[in-house]
Amino acid sequence: MTNAAKRAWAESAGSLQSDSASDFGGLLFAQWRDLLDKRHGLYIAPERRSFLSAGLRSRMRKIGVRSFSDYYDLLQNGNAHLQEWSLLIDVLTVHETRFFRHESSMELVSDVVREKLHRDQPFNVWSVGCATGEEVYSLAMLLDAQFHRAGVQCLFGITGTDISLPALRSARSGIYANKRLQGIGAEFREKYCRAVSPKQFQVDERLRRRVCFTHLNLRDVQDAPFSDIDLIYCQNLLIYMDREKRIRIANALADRLRPGGVLILGPGELLGWPNPHMEKIRCDDTLAYRRVEHSSVALYERN
Repeated sequence: MTNAAKRAWAESAGSLQSDSASDFGGLLFAQWRDLLDKRHGLYIAPERRSFLSAGLRSRMRKIGVRSFSDYYDLLQNGNAHLQEWSLLIDVLTVHETRFFRHESSMELVSDVVREKLHRDQPFNVWSVGCATGEEVYSLAMLLDAQFHRAGVQCLFGITGTDISLPALRSARSGIYANKRLQGIGAEFREKYCRAVSPKQFQVDERLRRRVCFTHLNLRDVQDAPFSDIDLIYCQNLLIYMDREKRIRIANALADRLRPGGVLILGPGELLGWPNPHMEKIRCDDTLAYRRVEHSSVALYERN
């Protein structure tokens, strides 16, 4: 946003007084919660009121608006503030991630890939809520290494989706601070990471060609143009939603899996899921389900 636009925005708000922390409650919080849910599918639980307040204040300071209610009215102004919506959503969505973040889940990914080593079909992966891309590239490293070690020429592709446009731009570049290397094993560092400056590295171009990143709002997941997916990785997203929304989204993800495909969620995110096409995988410290055609199919089990 240009300085002129910022000034115009601030002037349109008039001479406003700053809201106190106690003002952000009751009806005002409910209005913001409902707007974010309706517009972007973001569910803000009552206990996260202070998080929402801090995020709104951060953007309001940037553009010179000092009232929650006036900021709300300005964002309601049609499509005039799409850029501001994008920046606000980036503030309100948590991008805490790292390479190979959840070891147990990554081990399960390796097990799933080993099952598919000698088939003729491409192996398709979807990373839901991929943030700045570390998860996508971790999965790509695992898949590439597994197929290479087995001496198998298998095509694979990984699609990362996220609601944050700035996060997606970062993911596409594949460039990260050197401190991120701490999560990558020595073998993978040497094979897949290239120094681009004294303080940064970039994921190898050959691996980057295997992945793509696209914008997707979880609210619209049922309309996502994906099918015949072998592995869907969706961690630390559903936990911020009520159970009804978790089930709706999980069902939409399950519909995108091919028979035998696996959905990996965050531990504790969706227990007792009543989907007749999905059976829980027995795996310590990881919540995962496999798509089956008949309930009599044996559960996959990893010791």
